[in-house]
Amino acid sequence: MKLEKSTKIIAIVGMTGSGKSTVVDYIKEKGVPDVYFGGVILNAMKEAGIENSPENEKNFREDIRKKEGNDFVVKRVIDETNKLIESGQHRILLDGLYTWSEYKILKHQYPGEVAVVAIVVAKTLRHHRLAHRPVRPFNEQEAMERDRSEIENLEKGGPIAAADYYIDNSGSIEDLKKNVDKALSELGFFE
Repeated sequence: MKLEKSTKIIAIVGMTGSGKSTVVDYIKEKGVPDVYFGGVILNAMKEAGIENSPENEKNFREDIRKKEGNDFVVKRVIDETNKLIESGQHRILLDGLYTWSEYKILKHQYPGEVAVVAIVVAKTLRHHRLAHRPVRPFNEQEAMERDRSEIENLEKGGPIAAADYYIDNSGSIEDLKKNVDKALSELGFFE
């Protein structure tokens, strides 16, 4: 698909508990449509008749990529993104980039149009936040296992290391929003 020159896509990546959902929700409040990588997995689980639970989601996410290829999710994300572009949307948010393969495919599919933004925070603070979040809290062992799984099984370190922009989430939500606004400005997202 040939993109119009003004199309800009931001793909958000970060470890579990880094604040991706907060960032995505804040950008969506600005009227930016999103495509949710995890939604592809949840829809596929539903179609397969698999109950949605953190353990089932983790296993399915890893198994489906082994069976269908590392591009299983990103192919569907690209289809949804292209539909948004065809409908006239030219500022699009991709929520929850995971793998190095997905990163490479997106960069190839949308050359010069996609910016990968990594949400980063110290592991100790991230794990503390995970333990105290109201939905799906993780204890320290669960957080460490999730980190290991995301790095070893899903190649998540690559997209974080190669991100085009980093947003620090070590402070308050207000600090995070300021950092997001700065990133959007520096990336020329709304120009």
